[in-house]
Amino acid sequence: MSVGILGTKLGMTQIFDRETGAAIPITVVQAGPCIVTQVKTKETDGYSSVQLGYEEVKEKAITKPELGHLSKSGASPLRHLKEYRTNDTDTYELGQTIKADIFNAGEIVDISGKTMGRGFAGYQKRHNFRRGNMTHGSKNHRLPGSTGAGTTPGRVYPGKKMAGRYGGTQVTIRKLQVVEVDAEKNLLLIKGAVPGKPGNLLNIVPTKVIGRK
Repeated sequence: MSVGILGTKLGMTQIFDRETGAAIPITVVQAGPCIVTQVKTKETDGYSSVQLGYEEVKEKAITKPELGHLSKSGASPLRHLKEYRTNDTDTYELGQTIKADIFNAGEIVDISGKTMGRGFAGYQKRHNFRRGNMTHGSKNHRLPGSTGAGTTPGRVYPGKKMAGRYGGTQVTIRKLQVVEVDAEKNLLLIKGAVPGKPGNLLNIVPTKVIGRK
């Protein structure tokens, strides 16, 4: 995995293509700055990786063990820590700042985040079930239908699609295009939608190219 960056979703807007005039849906992401808080190598830890910290907070907002860990890199208290596996750890050092300029316009990235929670939802909203007849004698307008046999198996199989908590899960949207990079303000303009609502934490990494066998 290549080293990515942590960021915050700011909201959505649109820009216009200068050549065709087409409207492009854009998500604005505050990407970084992130601080290198730990560098792991195969000699010391058995594998190589780089840990980044993001979002400065007050000391009382994190635990004392976390404060001790961050003090080794000279970083201020940071709320979020994320580790990236990489073989190229020689180019990173403790306390180094990673900014949005590690990405270029036109680059393809994967973005992970938590989707918006929608609370307890029914069958139709959660799983796109079809409703029953809306006639007077139907008695099955929004009901789930059969959930299990009475004798065999005599129970409901685990994983059956039923009503429950909808949303609030970690998802990854792959192959999104970076339209523009504002290095001064650490902003990324991403084509399309990304998970979550404004203020949501995002993990942005370059899309891994998987070769065909």
